[in-house]
Amino acid sequence: MSGRKSASSTRGSQAIKANVKGRGATFSESRITGRVAELGREISRAYEGRRLDIVITLDRGFVFAADLIRELDGTVVCHFVREELRDVDDSGRARREVFFGSVPDVKGRDVLLVDAVLESGVTQDFLLRRLGKSSPRSLRLAVLLDKPEKRRVDLESDYFGFKTASKEVWVGYGLAAANGTGRNLRQLSNGAKTTGKNERRKK
Repeated sequence: MSGRKSASSTRGSQAIKANVKGRGATFSESRITGRVAELGREISRAYEGRRLDIVITLDRGFVFAADLIRELDGTVVCHFVREELRDVDDSGRARREVFFGSVPDVKGRDVLLVDAVLESGVTQDFLLRRLGKSSPRSLRLAVLLDKPEKRRVDLESDYFGFKTASKEVWVGYGLAAANGTGRNLRQLSNGAKTTGKNERRKK
């Protein structure tokens, strides 16, 4: 079951922590590509060619997941889930809850939940618990960006791309700005204005 600090979540974390300051800082396309390839090799070694069921969260995790699964060896089956936030009445007080539609039956399977950003961990923890009810063989979590300072639950990623500060808001590589733009950018930009133009591929 995911949630414990694993070797993969702690090994080399200082080396891949974001070394960026201020607005306009970026993770370049080449840096993201290299790190995703490293994660693919690490995950492939862990599962030793066994079938892997990938549960991908929409709307943030699709670009990261698409690149990651192409770096994996062995058989991969993809499942897609979408979260929905609802305001519910709790004894006269409004409370916001996270809901998911149908969750795949993964009994006896090796399951990897893939998301773009791990912040409070509330959503991922809820989904991992839902998946765990199907009694999978194993259940782990992979994220592109980890913001441990914002954690509200006892949850750690098993695999992460980069650790960043809690105040940093990233746009690009599947993550949208407040106005919905920027998902198509190949790099990740921190606080930069998005114009829809991709950074040129870096040699």
